Order: sequence, then structure tokens, then C-alpha cells
Amino acid sequence: MKLLSWNVQWCRGVDGRVDPARIARTVKEMTDADVICFQEVARNFTTLAGSDGEDQFALLAAAFPDYKAVEGIAVDVPDVRGPTRGTRSQFGNLLLSRLPVGQVYRYLLPRAADPVHADMQRIAIEATIEGPRGPVRVTTTHLAYYSQSQRLQQVAALREIHSQAHAQARRPAQADVSRGPFHWIPKPDAAIVVGDFNFTSDTMEYTQMLAPFADGTPRLHDAAQALNPGQPHAATVGIHDRAQWPQPFCCDFAFISADLLGHLVGFEINAETDASDHQPLLLTLTFPGSSPAPNFGAR
Repeated sequence: MKLLSWNVQWCRGVDGRVDPARIARTVKEMTDADVICFQEVARNFTTLAGSDGEDQFALLAAAFPDYKAVEGIAVDVPDVRGPTRGTRSQFGNLLLSRLPVGQVYRYLLPRAADPVHADMQRIAIEATIEGPRGPVRVTTTHLAYYSQSQRLQQVAALREIHSQAHAQARRPAQADVSRGPFHWIPKPDAAIVVGDFNFTSDTMEYTQMLAPFADGTPRLHDAAQALNPGQPHAATVGIHDRAQWPQPFCCDFAFISADLLGHLVGFEINAETDASDHQPLLLTLTFPGSSPAPNFGAR
């Protein structure tokens, strides 16, 4: 199972050109991914540098016709100018999967008022993916940039989502099995959480993300460190775009639950592309001898 995560900066490269086709081409040249998680995807936002308001959600989905597209809209405001005036300007994340997709959740993350910093609304998409070993929850997100207090709240929310999934993995005594909207669907413990977290590995947010759970929920691990313990994180931003980022650093991570550690075989950063200010990361897990995954919603 190969999962690629990339903050595409509304498909704007270091050359200032907005080009969704270049983003898609770079992904295909890099790997044959099973799941693709994009952050900073835009629709009808003519105010973004280099953009004419193109629907990047649709363009990226069309570039991967064999994949199921799951949108997560964080910012949704009326467009008041330009060629897309009268529509909705939207900004958020996009998950694409060629593996079967089960239940999908979209979580608006906390955005408590900060007396110093303003920041936009953030979202996490959680999709249950039917992988080779069975269902895996894949979450893609993009946390606050300016406000540490909001980031800490958002990390706590992601951890609560993970903890609740562990609690919801077991069937309650009175589960609805009508196959309608009230039908109980178990959540798998196995989890992958990727995205642009806007924190570095020496911060409170990073430490909190990896902290154990008091209720026995399988803890999350940094995939890069699991494969290369003690090694510095490779930079994921500022490699090519020194105008925005004078010094390269890492703020894009892949966190996996403890039950997936034995299946983790690869983690790499594509440091060559300058199609965004961030670099794509690729996570690879193998499941030798795995049996077919169960159907979603099985009783």
C-alpha cells in the first residue's frame, strides 16, 4: 500500500505558475500510489496568486479517473470578484483512493479565538480505506500556521478522533443493523494520519501527537523516525522556495498507529520537484500473505 501526501499550495509552483496538471504529472512520475492526500486545494479562488479561479478539486480528480475523490472543504465563502463571481470560493484538502473507500468523516478542527493571530478554518478528512490487510483509517489534514494555541487544540482533536475510533471498533449492545443511515459501522484501530502539521519535531505539538493514550488506544508513531530512529527529519518545505522560507525545515509528517509499525517498509521525500513550496512524501506498507479485506459494514 503506497500513500502519497503533499501540500500543493493551490497547485502553485516555485515559478509562480498554477498548474494542476503538473501536480498530477509529478505524482504519477514519482509513484503508482494507492492513496493520494493533497492539502491546500482551491476552487473559484481568483484572489490566490497565479490562480484564475480554476476548480482544482475537479481537475485533480479528473487526472486520476480510477480513483474515488473525497473533498474536505475548510473555507467556504462567496466569491465576490473575477470570472467566478457569484459562486462559492472553497479551500481545503482532497483525498484520492483507488482502493475501496468505506465511511468518510469530515471534521472541522478547533479554531478558538487567538488575541494575536488570525488563522483560517482547518479540516481533517478521515476515510476508511479497504487495504490489503483490512480496513485502515486514513486522515489528511493541514493545521494552523500562525497560532500555536490553535495547533495544540487541533492536535488534541486529532487524538480524540483516534481515541474515539478505538472505542467505536467494538459493536455496542444495541447496534442498528438496518443498512440505513443509522447502521452501525465499526471503525478500525489501524490508522494513518498525514498532512502539513505546521509544527516541527522539537515542539509541544509534535510531542503531544506521539503521547500514549490512557485508555489503551494504540499510540501514533512518526513513520520517518520508526524507520530511521534518531535521524534528523528531511526537509519538506523551503528546499526550493527560499523567498517564502529562508531555511528548509520539516513540517509535513506521516503518523501511523502502533499496529502498522510491522508493515512499514518505506518513507521518502521527493526533494527534486519544485511544483509546490512543499515536497511530497511517500509512505509504503507491505502486507505479505494477507487475506482479502472484509466488507465494510459487515455485521
